[in-house]
Amino acid sequence: MAALTEPRNTRELHVGAVHYSYERVVAADATVFAGALAAQDASGNAVPASDAAGLVVLGRAEATVSAGDVLVIRRGAFLFDNGTSTEALTVADIGADCYVVDDQTVGKLGGTNRVKAGKVLDVTDDGVAVLI
Repeated sequence: MAALTEPRNTRELHVGAVHYSYERVVAADATVFAGALAAQDASGNAVPASDAAGLVVLGRAEATVSAGDVLVIRRGAFLFDNGTSTEALTVADIGADCYVVDDQTVGKLGGTNRVKAGKVLDVTDDGVAVLI
């Protein structure tokens, strides 16, 4: 997959998790699209999740927000796209950590920086259920 260029309908799974939201200012020159895996950088600003050093995934972006504005990021269980090739997760990965491929895709290995997305709850034809 590739990073988002428009909002995404990322389904939330109701698994009895406690919901918590963060509010972060979006970093300069960044746009975080609704439904994206949202992270914070070393300065505490919101950015789209990627394989960049120092990022910490906080949850799913609740709206499309541009640089300087406040983004609400929700924690919970969400369905993201599954990586391909060596990144593809299977049911054997349930319970394991998964890693950011881009802001809508999770994988088994992650890139160079192995930015953790969350725990794999399930893997289906629809995608990967991730607890963040």
